[in-house]
Amino acid sequence: MRTGRQRARVLVGWAGVLALIGGAWAGVYRIRQTQQTVSDLPVAPARQGEFLVIVRCRGELRAGRSVQLYAPIVPNLRISWLAPSGEVVPEGQPVIKFDSSSAEQQLVQKEAALKQAQATLEQAVAQAKITAQQDQADLATAQYNVENARLEASKKDIVSRIQGEESRIDLGVAEQNLKAQAAWTGLHTAASNSQIAALTRQREQTQADVDVTKARLAQMVINAPVTGFVVFASNNNQGPVNAKPFAVGDNVFAGMNLAELPDLTTLQMDIKVDEIDRGRLAIGEEARIHVDALPELALPTKIGQISPMAELGIDMSVTRTFRAYAPIPHPDPRLRPGMNGGVDLIVRRIANAISIPAKALVTRGGKPVVYVADRGNYRPVEVQVVARNPDEAAISGVPAGALVALADPEKRESKK
Repeated sequence: MRTGRQRARVLVGWAGVLALIGGAWAGVYRIRQTQQTVSDLPVAPARQGEFLVIVRCRGELRAGRSVQLYAPIVPNLRISWLAPSGEVVPEGQPVIKFDSSSAEQQLVQKEAALKQAQATLEQAVAQAKITAQQDQADLATAQYNVENARLEASKKDIVSRIQGEESRIDLGVAEQNLKAQAAWTGLHTAASNSQIAALTRQREQTQADVDVTKARLAQMVINAPVTGFVVFASNNNQGPVNAKPFAVGDNVFAGMNLAELPDLTTLQMDIKVDEIDRGRLAIGEEARIHVDALPELALPTKIGQISPMAELGIDMSVTRTFRAYAPIPHPDPRLRPGMNGGVDLIVRRIANAISIPAKALVTRGGKPVVYVADRGNYRPVEVQVVARNPDEAAISGVPAGALVALADPEKRESKK
């Protein structure tokens, strides 16, 4: 009997030991499971330093100055060469060239006509000089004859009456010849002057035609007035449905808008600011531009201008926006007008602030709370929010360097 009882006691003892071992193992397993769950949560340290209160907006790059290129006032224009679209063209370099063969042929013809007109004018001037010299010689001869006849007529007192009368008649004839010669001289001079004037006008008109043709030839090349890249306008000659950017071979009319040349040194960000954030902005405040196409760039700038008038949204909703403009001091060569990007408008700076990622902040009982890592577990800590950003929050209530959970542990646990 004693042996049976001893065996029962031993068995009960071993059963108790096994139960204790099982309970301990279950506790260890539960702790390990909790630690494993805790270690799966992402964490981030609370950072101490300057905290930037920002207003995040969107915008589009635009050129502050843009030059329009128009077709010259020249008939029958046809494009023969274009600079590559979107390429940067230095100031003074060709952008558009037109077919100049017709104008060059006209210039050759008009220059030949000018030479002919000049030769005709010079011939008329030379002939007028010859005629004037001959008239002067004939006039001198007539004057000599008059003087000689007057001298003979003065001898009437010492010669016979018949000879005196003949001398008087000769004097009259000589005087009439002098008057006739003087009239002929005046007539020749007037005729020569009239002819020379007509030929001079003809030569000047031909010269004007040559100058106009040369001016048209000079306008057959449009050079870049500023350094920029070319954006060609649409050619609507075939209707708006078939409109395409101007290309080589297109015929254009005088005065048509052919291209636009934005000045890349005047790039600025055209920012849309929500009405609720307008009162927080001021001219001169700092901003940072992040272009979508070049995410590695962070362009520092300042607000240069804010529109005083609000604009309705595209959908004509009640949402209103204001436009702000931030010039880029030293644009990257890869930037182009029309690129979209985000803008962080810095409206306030807080020195030595404790900041955490915004998603580490949760609400419990209507109060802000963060979960701080504590020996493998997370304990909730109530904090005070000093300022917020889209990505971060400045808080008080936790020390710098404390690890905070980036997810709610309670929600994570409830899902499991």
